[in-house]
Amino acid sequence: MYEPIIKHYSCISANKGDEVNIKLLFILGTRPEVIKLAPLILEAKKHDVFDVKVCTTGQHKQMFYQVADFFGLGVDYDLELMTPGQTLFDLTGDIVKKIAPVLRKEAPDITIVQGDTTTSFAGALASFYAKIPVAHVEAGLRSRDKYSPFPEEMNRVLVSRIADYHFAPSTTSKDNLYEEGIRKNVFVVGNTSIDALLLGLNVIGNSGVAAYSDFFSFLDFSKKIILVTGHRRENFGDGFENICSALKEIVEKNSDAQIVYPVHLNPNVREPVNRILGNQKGVFLIEPLEYPYLIWLMSKCYLVLTDSGGIQEEAAFMGKPVIVMRDTTERVEGIEAGVSVLVGAERPNIVNKALELIKNEDVYAQMSKPVVIYGDGRSSRRILDVLAGARTGQPRLTTAKQTVGLG
Repeated sequence: MYEPIIKHYSCISANKGDEVNIKLLFILGTRPEVIKLAPLILEAKKHDVFDVKVCTTGQHKQMFYQVADFFGLGVDYDLELMTPGQTLFDLTGDIVKKIAPVLRKEAPDITIVQGDTTTSFAGALASFYAKIPVAHVEAGLRSRDKYSPFPEEMNRVLVSRIADYHFAPSTTSKDNLYEEGIRKNVFVVGNTSIDALLLGLNVIGNSGVAAYSDFFSFLDFSKKIILVTGHRRENFGDGFENICSALKEIVEKNSDAQIVYPVHLNPNVREPVNRILGNQKGVFLIEPLEYPYLIWLMSKCYLVLTDSGGIQEEAAFMGKPVIVMRDTTERVEGIEAGVSVLVGAERPNIVNKALELIKNEDVYAQMSKPVVIYGDGRSSRRILDVLAGARTGQPRLTTAKQTVGLG
């Protein structure tokens, strides 16, 4: 399924006198971005061929540094752009304006953005204005509905039109780009989320797990623990009302199940969640979890209910069934593999599927098989191999279709 990695960058970095030096500027700002770029940044810093700079926009402040500190990731520039009540209009304009001096000062050979955030779109746009090549990590994801997820779907579509290097996590993502006429420098490398997951679990293992089990001592792990995450804009209003009502019904009908819900800080999420579930027996509402605590809990849970994106990848790798509470998903590989199911934000659909997984052992067994569909933990190395070839003139890791990694 995976092709060998030809370590061009390792060969180059071994030659200490070699003048080849590729300056990479990573532009990121949210928790998902730092999770998925941390292993790539750390790997790049191991090799002399790469000169690495990291710039955060501050789109997520506290959650960003929680992850950055966990991975030991240094930051060279913090634009501190997030302000209370900030709109997408404000944030996009501020990023483009404030990133310009950084681009002028550093003059990177390549800027690297990840995913579909406002930071990734505005960072790519600013790099385009400066005529700096852009590498897009996690390229080619599509829901085909520009308002779902909003604004993420259009962000990633627009980044694809700007980017010079497209690192797709799967052949499905590659095919999406091909259908849009984007065929040059498209590489299938897997998703760096799995690199981060394996790196994070290794850090947890080395530091000891006692702190994690103590942190979640309020849970009864002899019961079926259901991990819930939810924050999507498209579910604000009726969507979250339905989701919360469904969660309430699930625990009322199953005394052997417990729900743990790290509640997003957005008031549009917290208000209905606290109102409907605040006093519900069997439901534990907690503050947003730091990344290591989230992946530790995911490794121990029975199943996952989510409207999030990245957790669909991590859960599939761990063998945790996922109920996706959205009308569309760009991560169709999990659906096709039978380890995720799309139910929307309708109460009966959520309840019925959750009850089926709780009560039907055969259905659960079918959905709880670990699958390697999103990555194998070597995506960062594949990406760096390609980027090294961009400046050295060495052959890149390509097949006839310019893909590498996941076949």
